Amino acid sequence: MEQMLIIDDDKETCETMESLISRLGYQCDMAYDLKTGLPLLKQKNYAILFLDVCLPDGNGLEILPDIMAGPEPPEVVILTGRGDPDGAELAIKGGVWDYLLKPSSVKEIRLTLDRALKYHKEKKTRAEQSKLEFNQVIGKSQRIQASLQLTAKAARSDAYVLITGETGTGKELFASTIHQNSQRASGQFVVVDCASLTESLVESTLFGYRKGAFTGAQSDRLGLIKLADGGTLFLDEVGEMPLSIQKVFLRVLQEQHFRPVGDNQQLSSNFRLIAATNRDLDTMVEQGTFRRDLLFRIKTIRIHLPALRNRTEDIEDLLHARMDYLGEKFGLSPKKLGQDFLDTLLRYSWPGNVRELFNILERAMIDAGEEDTLYAVHLSRDLRIKVAKSQIQQMTGSGELSEADDRTGNDGVLKIGQRIFEDIFDSPLPSLKEFKGTAEKVYLSELIRQCDGNVPEILKKSGLSRSHFYLLLKKNSLTL
Repeated sequence: MEQMLIIDDDKETCETMESLISRLGYQCDMAYDLKTGLPLLKQKNYAILFLDVCLPDGNGLEILPDIMAGPEPPEVVILTGRGDPDGAELAIKGGVWDYLLKPSSVKEIRLTLDRALKYHKEKKTRAEQSKLEFNQVIGKSQRIQASLQLTAKAARSDAYVLITGETGTGKELFASTIHQNSQRASGQFVVVDCASLTESLVESTLFGYRKGAFTGAQSDRLGLIKLADGGTLFLDEVGEMPLSIQKVFLRVLQEQHFRPVGDNQQLSSNFRLIAATNRDLDTMVEQGTFRRDLLFRIKTIRIHLPALRNRTEDIEDLLHARMDYLGEKFGLSPKKLGQDFLDTLLRYSWPGNVRELFNILERAMIDAGEEDTLYAVHLSRDLRIKVAKSQIQQMTGSGELSEADDRTGNDGVLKIGQRIFEDIFDSPLPSLKEFKGTAEKVYLSELIRQCDGNVPEILKKSGLSRSHFYLLLKKNSLTL
């Protein structure tokens, strides 16, 4: 329960506010001078301090620096019977939450109290989160910060966690972060890639086996579940786990006991489960390919990781952090990021998410060699073409070409524009005027080819007048 302290020499004010705070369900202490109130501040961890300015043994504003210098200072609400603009300025500069003139209405006091409490709780949560080691998670976007808040809560508990998100969003990184900040950090973080296990190997891999249990079992072997005893078991791509194993694994979660293959005795393992998937487990439950009871069991805390295309504001920070890593691990020299390099990456759709971003950056740094700056030309031609096509589709409102378009050659601006972009990708960009001229000449040449020089057909397809068409031919030195 949150605690409040009132330091005010006006006993009537103290008693009125103490009565209001108590009715709201909070504990409240009172002091009529600094001599009594300051020791209370040191003894208890108050959330809110209501502090009078003029007290018998000192000025409330003068002790603000000492109060705010504490390890977990309360939110301070200044109370005064005098309208003192300079005092209000000093109070606000000193870090107080609010400045109330006496007498204040019950409604005003309650509103201030509710807001101050909400802010104090949020600040406390942020402080707790900052104490956790989240150094490997890069990003300031609202979406990733929301995921981090849930991660902080998960790290402070021992509940099972389900992490969802597309491939490459960092599910294993978040799982590892939870483990490293939990009470189980001294135990092992054991990874099980469910997608790579065949049904015949899942049981022996998870539960282990005894010597002679099957052909090739030449000695006893501990399973991954036992290795995670006292630590964390991370089931990556849990949606790939066969139905036959899901039932057995559910029993392990409920009882924390299991039997190795070929053994008559059960073993125990006190592990914390974190599961991850890029699939929609709720849909799989409806389709009968994932057990409903297992899903309920593993998703006590659910953390969804956003796709990179939905948090592009984090791309630059991710690039800088990865460059530092590549420089330290492989000796690659750090680079400046050219604006065209960033612009191209910001326009890309990122189907592979952060993992793809890191791969692309590493390739670009290698391609740049000793150059100081990364430009768009250091990106793969395939990526730049995809970005160009996407831009052209947005500008023209065109989608993918239909089969009919492909057969008739009626490709329009989209296909011609794509060819132009492909031709200039590996060269410095020309001026806009020069580029427009090139595009116009390419269009006219393709138009004449597709229409076999038939002028009426050319005019119909292009929408040009006869005089305008011949003028363009002369301008671009073209003939029919």
